[in-house]
Amino acid sequence: MGSESRLVYSTEKGKVCPKCGQSVRACECRKATKPSAGDGIVRVARETKGRKGKGVTLVTGVPLPPPELKALGRRLKQLCGSGGTVKNGCIEIQGDHRERLVDELQRSGYTVKRSGG
Repeated sequence: MGSESRLVYSTEKGKVCPKCGQSVRACECRKATKPSAGDGIVRVARETKGRKGKGVTLVTGVPLPPPELKALGRRLKQLCGSGGTVKNGCIEIQGDHRERLVDELQRSGYTVKRSGG
């Protein structure tokens, strides 16, 4: 083992961050990640790939940190009356709600473009 071993779990702290050694809840290195600025344009698209023909509306390029992105996703899902999720910085909402989402995001002050067909 030697110096290459690292602590993964502690009975005092629970799960431990491999980078800073703090408990996962108190970890500072994960909180410090900033969202990529991208080109500043929020894109709204419809996609059916890998979903057995079921369409979802994707919202990408929103320059928010993960907790705020999750809150925005919750608000948009409630607006559409539909389910969905937030994965890898992308909001997925079940169904085709492009027009409604473009209008709402523009009212919120974002530069929005429809992408795809």
